[in-house]
Amino acid sequence: MTDTAPPPACKRLAEALQDLRSRTGLTLTALAECTAYSKSSWARYLNGRQLAPREAVEVLCTMAGHPPGRLVALWELAELEWSGRHRTSAAPPLPPPDQPVGGEAPAHRWNTRRRRVLAAAACAVTLAAATWLATFHVTHTGDTAGRTASSAGPAPGCRAQKCTGEDPETMGCAAPEQTRRLGPPYRTRTGARLVVVLSTRCHAAWALAWNTRTGDAFELSVPGGTVEQVKVADSLDAQDPLFTPMTDSGDLTGLRACFTPTASRQECVHVHG
Repeated sequence: MTDTAPPPACKRLAEALQDLRSRTGLTLTALAECTAYSKSSWARYLNGRQLAPREAVEVLCTMAGHPPGRLVALWELAELEWSGRHRTSAAPPLPPPDQPVGGEAPAHRWNTRRRRVLAAAACAVTLAAATWLATFHVTHTGDTAGRTASSAGPAPGCRAQKCTGEDPETMGCAAPEQTRRLGPPYRTRTGARLVVVLSTRCHAAWALAWNTRTGDAFELSVPGGTVEQVKVADSLDAQDPLFTPMTDSGDLTGLRACFTPTASRQECVHVHG
């Protein structure tokens, strides 16, 4: 990638990362101290001159207390643009290097990523606590311990049937380390991509789509259950990955994802766990 204006998805990702960095209140120097990435690397990630690694996106989401699902999906779209693979129509996009299709990341890679994410989160908490103490001259260790404990991710807001119809990010079900794709992304005739994501934490699934157009719709359904559907309302919706509400994944038999473009017939994919 040459030093030119970043592609659209890469630009949106950089802007989202800038917003997350602002939420943390951390300087680039502090980010470098908290993570495995240098100050200059973070500067390039935030201004869009270089695509941030997926792990850096996850780390910053964790530090800002932001659900990572949508940002990780946007990263996947940005990675396609950055690598030029979005211009290849012969095959669907590959998953990120550390996430094999249809399975969990290898244990040693996930453990390394997990340690880095947790370390970054702990560092951010420490810096925030230090700033608070310096400002207000408070030395109550109990309060500091309480803030540190509260930084841990909350329990999911639903499980199995109770997740049906709910938003996966809002309910805390979209953490990348606790989700997996049920098969490779399906490439539709219009170029849109459709994939079903399973949350092992919430025992629920949802459909995720990108490269869509205004008026497109996609859905996820199970026999005898409700149909969870999303319609691309406008160009803003079409710019980013969208996902359906969740459905109970207790029985994956008959789970089906369908994509209905504005000017063509519906395409459906049967998904197996």
